[in-house]
Amino acid sequence: MRIRLTSIFVDDQRAALDFYTDVLGFRLRHDVPLGDDSWLTVVSPEEPDGPELLLEPAGHPAVKPYRDALVEDGIPLVQFAVDDVEAEYARLTARGVTFTQPPTDVGPVIVAVLDDTCGNLVQILSEKPGQPGEG
Repeated sequence: MRIRLTSIFVDDQRAALDFYTDVLGFRLRHDVPLGDDSWLTVVSPEEPDGPELLLEPAGHPAVKPYRDALVEDGIPLVQFAVDDVEAEYARLTARGVTFTQPPTDVGPVIVAVLDDTCGNLVQILSEKPGQPGEG
């Protein structure tokens, strides 16, 4: 069993595509029109054939209360691995990204949390060298 696709609900697919590609640096993989919305996925440039992130419309009535509760409690909806949280924090802050949590040492990893401007909190993390599970 492998993870091939996961999704994140977004308020506006086109705005999300701009943020996830132009700001975060992902690459467009699929953009298939489906009525008013699209099957819209992005991938990491480091793993272009790897797992895809579906930028899914947040129209279902259950989505808003779910995401609002997560944001209110400061809980990220998705996590992305980076090589260096401090460097990504500096790069993204310079691009105008708002962070709700600056780089924080939480034991085996360094984490930071940003607002994706599409209704979600996103955690970035990097493992400290020599931690179990690296490979």
